[in-house]
Amino acid sequence: MSQDLITFDEIDKDGPQQRARTYDIPVSDLQGDDVLALGPVSIDVTVAKGDGPAEYLADGTVTFTADLTCARCVDPYPFANHASFHLRFAPRPQGPTQETEEVELTSGDDLDVEFYTERQIPLRELATEQIQLTIPMKPLCDERCLGLCPQCGKNRNREDCQCQTLISDERWGALKDFREGLLKKRES
Repeated sequence: MSQDLITFDEIDKDGPQQRARTYDIPVSDLQGDDVLALGPVSIDVTVAKGDGPAEYLADGTVTFTADLTCARCVDPYPFANHASFHLRFAPRPQGPTQETEEVELTSGDDLDVEFYTERQIPLRELATEQIQLTIPMKPLCDERCLGLCPQCGKNRNREDCQCQTLISDERWGALKDFREGLLKKRES
């Protein structure tokens, strides 16, 4: 029995399995450019038989620290996360689809389903997937981050710039003309 795998056949034979492991996962294993560095990743998961045929339920947590790049000011900042997850594993539906093709989800209950072809879960891959899901889509060092000046590029969190901040969008020009027309009518 490998400590890096949870095997469904062993669950069928011996009951639920629990694993706790810590991995050093390189940043290159993650998608996106927002993660600069990744500390040790701890995963603790218990997998048991589910209610459906060949269905298994995984409940666990993943804990990690990372250095992310702020989407507004582009400065690195520390990020720590302790996230819980709940997944259902079900056999990949049979049919003319190939293993690489997508499976159509038919109900909201299918959103937390992982379809499998092999009857085992590699813990390292599960940990990597859970990290990817918990990293914010637009990481922010602070909700009040002012970001970079679009004209001179200075970080507005650290220094003020002398740029004029004209916020106008030509697509709204017709509404501006409409507003001015309404104001003229009121004046007359």
